[in-house]
Amino acid sequence: MSPEYYAKIERGHLAGVSDAVLEAVTRALQLDDAEREHLFDLARTANGAAQPVRRRSPKIWQPRESLIRALELIERGPAFVRNGRMDILAINALGRAFYDEVLDGPGNGNLSRYCFLDERATVFYSDWDAAADVTVSILRTEAGRNPRDKQLHDLIGELCTRSDTFRVRWGAHNVRRHGSGTKNFRHHVVGDLTLSYEGMELTAEPGLSFLIYTAADSPSQERLDLLASSAASADFPVQSTDPEHALTTQEE
Repeated sequence: MSPEYYAKIERGHLAGVSDAVLEAVTRALQLDDAEREHLFDLARTANGAAQPVRRRSPKIWQPRESLIRALELIERGPAFVRNGRMDILAINALGRAFYDEVLDGPGNGNLSRYCFLDERATVFYSDWDAAADVTVSILRTEAGRNPRDKQLHDLIGELCTRSDTFRVRWGAHNVRRHGSGTKNFRHHVVGDLTLSYEGMELTAEPGLSFLIYTAADSPSQERLDLLASSAASADFPVQSTDPEHALTTQEE
């Protein structure tokens, strides 16, 4: 590969670039799995292979009864379903208590809006900077995967307009897979929580993820149990969230 050809690729001119060349770039730059996938997503878009699937009509996503039952069975940890735009689409009772600020505040059920537009997020996320970086990286990954998602473009435009910190991070072009790990939170009802999370792609619902948080230590589990009791007394249902934010079809 000549320096001129590589410079062309670096400037984003990916039309016609072969998979073999992309693999060579991946190896040379030591890209991780998320970065490699993002590079190939961009190349497919440049080659016109990312045309959205034509649908008969837009429809509102509704969780299957079996998915609701699966959420109901998880009682000792927050569990929820989200899309690539970070909209919470369905959530269990403990999850509603855990994410009450996300669901009822400026976030309006969207984790990225909560992170950047709700001042309470700087307390809820013990390491807000890390949470903000992950949030932007997830959105950047989704933008590469679904470049013609109008709702995603609208969300990114809103966040860039209303948050300087988001706009700066968006310009970094970082991408990330959100699979598993440990996070620290400070919940306004029960205090500090150290939680492990597992994220699973829903095979029957492409583009949606099922995430479960579990306590990483005994004190955190005790506080989760306390929050679960609070949720039960408040009669939080296991349900889908506001259908206005559950649209999963492309607007065309």
